[in-house]
Amino acid sequence: MYILLSGDIKHYMIKASDTPPEIPSPALSDAGREGPIGLDESDPDFLANLGRRVRQARMERGMARTALSRAADVSERYLAQLESGEGNASVVLLRRIAVALGVRIADLLESGEPVTEQRLIKRFLSSLPTKRLDEVLRRLTAEFGQEEAVRRKRITLIGLRGAGKTTLGAALARAMRRSLVELDKEIEREAGISLSEVFLLYGQSGYRRIERRCLERVINSQEDIVLTAGGGIVSEPDTYNLLLLNCYTVWIKAAPEEHMARVVAQGDMRPMAGHAEAMQDLRSILAERESLYSKADAVVDTSGAAVAVSFTALQQAVAVG
Repeated sequence: MYILLSGDIKHYMIKASDTPPEIPSPALSDAGREGPIGLDESDPDFLANLGRRVRQARMERGMARTALSRAADVSERYLAQLESGEGNASVVLLRRIAVALGVRIADLLESGEPVTEQRLIKRFLSSLPTKRLDEVLRRLTAEFGQEEAVRRKRITLIGLRGAGKTTLGAALARAMRRSLVELDKEIEREAGISLSEVFLLYGQSGYRRIERRCLERVINSQEDIVLTAGGGIVSEPDTYNLLLLNCYTVWIKAAPEEHMARVVAQGDMRPMAGHAEAMQDLRSILAERESLYSKADAVVDTSGAAVAVSFTALQQAVAVG
């Protein structure tokens, strides 16, 4: 089976024969949080949940277990045991220490000394139910993020490959007499190699570090632009929040069948080699990321629409009311 990384890594396929998708899951932000620690959860349940979150985070990033093994420098066997809920016993012991101290495991693993306010904020956020976190993020963005007028200086299109970001972004840049900035090309320019080569040389984590660095540079140095970002940027909470706080984001949305058809129309026939499995993977990725894409300021659905119709909808989405 092959997973099509539509949008985030163009023309790159990851073999994932050992990783059947299965996750109708909570938002990605939960993947790295264990929430308030208590003794009401048994050790086997804790390890099972830990494995589920590791697996969920890996699938949302479109990573095969072999790729994560290389990036994290751990054996595939260990990852398989961890994801199946049979993690090392030392993880359980660390959890018990955290319970005894009344802190989260993440607090014990963090480097540096956070100020008191940061610790209190983290503890407050960890006590909130998951369904309230989106509301908190919206309020923080409204209160402490850039004013909307400032964010509109960087209109950013997000979504999976094949949704129409490049076509619509170029048309919008021409209409608004702005520069078009493609984050994928910024990454290639900084690395001096293609995206697929960046992935092969530096792995998923290395690619995301370069992506974050390029986004920060664009935000700090450019205004009055139309920016297009790779589809997987939403899977990195820190990078995505940076985007949401500093850019006016529009989710360019399409049905899975249209994503696939447009990728093939671009001349990439590789998804057709395992069409049924590729479609299943694509649907899973869209389902897993929908709650993340929905954090955008606006949505334009290009399903079944001509380019001219979609472009009119985009113009309306970015128009100042």
